[in-house]
Order: sequence, then C-alpha cells, then structure tokens
Amino acid sequence: NSIKLSCFCLLGFVTIYILSWHVPTGLKCHPDQEHLVYPLGCTILIQAINTQEQNFLHGHGNNVSCVAISKSGLYIASGQVTFMGFKADIILWDYKKRELMARLSLHKGKIEALAFSPNDIYLVSLGGPDDGSVVVWSIDKREAICGSPAAGLNVGNATTVIFSKCRDEMFVTAGNGTIRVWELDLPNRKIWPTECQTGQMKRIVMSISMANDDSFFYLGTTTGDILKMNPRTKLLADTGPAKDKFSLGVSAISCLQMGGLLVGSGDGLLVFCKSPSYKPIKKIQLQGGVTSITLRGEGHQFFVGTEESHIYRVNFTNFKETLITTCHFESVQDIVFPFGTAELFATCAKKDIRVWHTLTNRELLRITVPNMTCHGIDFMRDGKSIISAWDDGRIRAFAPETGRLMYVINNAHRIGVTAIATTSDCKRIISGGGEGEVRVWHIGHQTQKLEEALKEHKSSVSCIRVKKSNEECVTASTDGTCIIWDLVRLRRNQMILANTLFQCVCYHPEEFQIITSGTDRKIAYWEVFDGSVIRELDGSLSGAVNGMDITVEGVHFVTGGNDHLVKVWDYNEGEVTHVGVGHSGNITCIRISPGNQYIVSVSADGAILRWKYPFPS
Repeated sequence: NSIKLSCFCLLGFVTIYILSWHVPTGLKCHPDQEHLVYPLGCTILIQAINTQEQNFLHGHGNNVSCVAISKSGLYIASGQVTFMGFKADIILWDYKKRELMARLSLHKGKIEALAFSPNDIYLVSLGGPDDGSVVVWSIDKREAICGSPAAGLNVGNATTVIFSKCRDEMFVTAGNGTIRVWELDLPNRKIWPTECQTGQMKRIVMSISMANDDSFFYLGTTTGDILKMNPRTKLLADTGPAKDKFSLGVSAISCLQMGGLLVGSGDGLLVFCKSPSYKPIKKIQLQGGVTSITLRGEGHQFFVGTEESHIYRVNFTNFKETLITTCHFESVQDIVFPFGTAELFATCAKKDIRVWHTLTNRELLRITVPNMTCHGIDFMRDGKSIISAWDDGRIRAFAPETGRLMYVINNAHRIGVTAIATTSDCKRIISGGGEGEVRVWHIGHQTQKLEEALKEHKSSVSCIRVKKSNEECVTASTDGTCIIWDLVRLRRNQMILANTLFQCVCYHPEEFQIITSGTDRKIAYWEVFDGSVIRELDGSLSGAVNGMDITVEGVHFVTGGNDHLVKVWDYNEGEVTHVGVGHSGNITCIRISPGNQYIVSVSADGAILRWKYPFPS
C-alpha cells in the first residue's frame, strides 16, 4: 500500500465556506487591516476583506483551538487539541510568506489560549484542563523560557490569557475562580504570579481585554457582569452592570482606544458601554452567541463572529451590522447541483436549506423550517422547485428563487424521510423512509399522489439514484441491501446483499454497473443485470465511506467518508489518483459539479469545501 500511496497528487481546495464558531476569540483582524484570520477545523484561513481571496495554512493534525496575531502582524500563532496524554502543538507561522516557522510542543491535550508580547519578543501559552500550565516562549530562539502551573490548588482552570500592551514582562491569566497577574523574571528564568483580590465575589471568567495604556484590564464573566481590575494594585476597581446583566455571560469583550468597551453576550447581544455603570449606550442583536470581537485599526470598524457561523462587519458610528460571511453550524446532510449548471448549488443541514453561488461563495437563499431536520434535497430537472426530505415524515417543495413553500406531502413516511430523488421528466418523486419503505409519488400540476409503496428494505434508506430513462432506480439501505427497482411495473428487479450498512450508491453512466460503499470501507462494483459482484476495492483505511459521485463520462469517481479525505479514483483501474486533505469532520456527502470544474464536499462539522477538479474538464 505504501508504494501506491506515494503516487497520489494532492487536491488543492479552492474555497471553504465555514467559520469555526466554537473557538473563543477565534476571529482576528490582521494589523494590516486588509485580512481576517480565523481557524477552520485543522486549517488556518487568511481571507482578504475586500477581494475575499483566501489563503490556507496547513500544519495541524487536529482541530485548532486558539489563534493569536502579533502586534506587528509578522507572526501568527495557533494551538490545537489532541488526544488525552498526547502533546498538543503550537505552530508559529510567518504571515508574509504564509508558511510554518516553528512547531512548539510542551503542553498536553489542548492549547487553551495564546498571546504575544507587545514587541514580539515572547509568546505565552496556556494549557487545557489536562495540562494546567502556563509557558513563556522566546520567539527568536523558538524555545520555552519557563513555565508554571497556571492556577492555584483550590481553584479551577485558567482559560484566558492576555499580554500587557506596553511591557514585555507582564501578562494576565484568568478562569474559574482565578485571576493572576504574572511578572517574567528573565535572568532567573521564572514567572511570578500575584493573585488578584475580588473579595467575596466568585466568578468564572470567559473573556478578557487590556486597556491600551495598561491602566486597567476588563474581565467578562459567565454571570453576565464585567470586572474592572487594576494590574498594579491587583485590586478590583469596579464591577457592573448591577441590574440587567448580560444574558448567557459576557463571551467577548474589547477595549476601544477612545474609551468604552464593546461587549458581546452569549445570547447574541452586541453592546457599547462605559465603566462604571456598564449600561448599554448602543446595542444590536445578532444571530447566535458572540464568540469574537476584533477591531479593524482603532475600532472605527470591527468584526464580530457568532456561534451560528456568521461574521458581521459593524461600523462604530452608525452601529449597524452587515453580514459578510456565513455557513452552516450543524452537520451538513446533503449537497446537490441543479441540472446542467455549476453556477450554484444547494446544501441542507438541520433546519436550514441554503443555496450558494459557487464562485463568490455567497449565500443566495436560506429556507428555514424551525425544529426540524432536513435529511436530503434534490432539484427538479426543470429547476422550478427544490424537493426536500424531513424528519417529521413530510416532503416539502420550495421555490428555488424565493424560498416560498410550494407544496407539502404529509405523512410521506412513518419514521422520517431519509432519502429523496426526482425523475428527469419532473413527474415523479422517489422517497425513502426510516422504516425502510420506498415510495413513488406522482407530481401533477396541483396534486401529489402516492403511486406505490415498495416494502422490501428492513432499515432506513440511505441513498436513491434514478436511471436516465426513468424506468429504473436503485436504493441503498442500512440493512445491508441495495435493491434495483423497475419503475414501470413498480416491482423489484434485483437485490444486492453485503455485510455492510450501505451509505451511498451510483450508477455508472452506461448504466450496466453500479458502485456502492458503506461502513465496511469497501467500494464494490456490481452488475445491474444479475446483481453479481464484479470487484471490491478498499475505499478507506479507517472509517466508513459516506459519499460518492461519478463523472458524466464514467472515467473517474470521487469518495469521502470518516477518514476526512476526499479521494479521486480511476474507475477502470480502481486506483486513487488524487487525495484532498482539508476536512476536520466526517465527510457526509460529495458531488462533482456539472462540467467537471469542481468537487464540492460537505462534512459533519458544518464545512463546505470546494476543490478544483484535477483533470481537464
């Protein structure tokens, strides 16, 4: 296998439509004021604010947990999570060259937070709950200077760290019941902590920000109030608001140069306020809890990231938000292109169906059905409707331009609709349910009528593909069978059995063979005529294969699954030609665009990745 692996080419991905919403203060505006930097799974993305051009920094083997940018903008540092007991890396990146400079390994399990000193001399890192230590690194020598346990014995973990804005020798850590100001003693290679006094108040700190002249630092807490501390006296200066505290905690906080604070709460409220009352002077409500506030320059404009994968741009003067980037924040279940065009595509995740413009990565339309989960979507061949499968057992059809609900088929399946497909004459929908039934629906001008319920599968239907002639279709199920149905007589033609939970199936364009895959990691070629197996390939070394698509010519096909890799295969040779590394979650579905320009893959962490198709189209 090692000989085969060496001849892969790596796929280059063109675009990524995702924000890692679960990384606190993960969104950063670079000091050049032209770029945003944020983590995407195990990748760091540098995105130009005006042109939307994207650069990727690859190097982490697992999800990125924190990001920091030096004051000069020369360096980016990022930390990751890893498995318990293993060392978690910090990577120091050269911003101009967009390349890895050094890999710093000391902490175990997770890097909780990172901060650069004001003159780019030191980097301080905070280990996660399994590590509990704070380490100061020399950037020039790229080695650790000293370390210490981050919090005392009788308090919780420290979760945030911030450097002084003026001195390279002072930084502050805070967390569950602990607020410490640290002094670096370079000749003795030691750091000395001083516990800050908050009297009777016990708080869990979520966010931290330092005033530009180091006169005070501000702490946002889970209680929903703000503590103002003096770093010289280590005493509490004031606290507020006394009454209307911020709901779900102060999750992000940022000091402005002109005085005052920008505060983001866990319920999506963004507020401008001032000490000591901390009453809102200006406020706006955003979608999803605020995770990051990052200033562009002096703060005349700033960017806000939320838990629902939205990035907003806000001008301070009018305090109005503009949505600049968005994506799914739940597992993406399906992706589909309209017939014959690669200009746009649709995805579904949890309660959302979204239509995207392929080249600009913009969201064109969002259809939301609250408290429901969409399992699958398909465009009608004429492009006049989007057909969707929902877990409440209904099939819903929406207009693709306005998102207007056109019709609903109630009680289509007992245990939710799990798969859906349409015929090319736009007269039929074939749906599969959680109970294993396959149902054929006739779609008239104003009516939707059940033609036949085909009861053969014993478990949920995972994938449906229809033949070009509309006279036959194949359904894959998690009961270990694939059934080829005659859509004229509405009877079973052929059944394929295997010791696997089938997840995906494709017709070869000449339609005399099908390829399947599933939880046994095997890609199998089958004869449609008699259901016999032609060949079996190892689709993955670890984890199920969940998604598959084949080109119109039938020369190549693509797969993706729980190994997080996108693979391009030669159909006749049965060998991998290209591998794409970029996803950090299980790939749930994958499609080749009409015209073979792109491959688009979606995953369980909410990511949508667009890859350049490796062969000339």
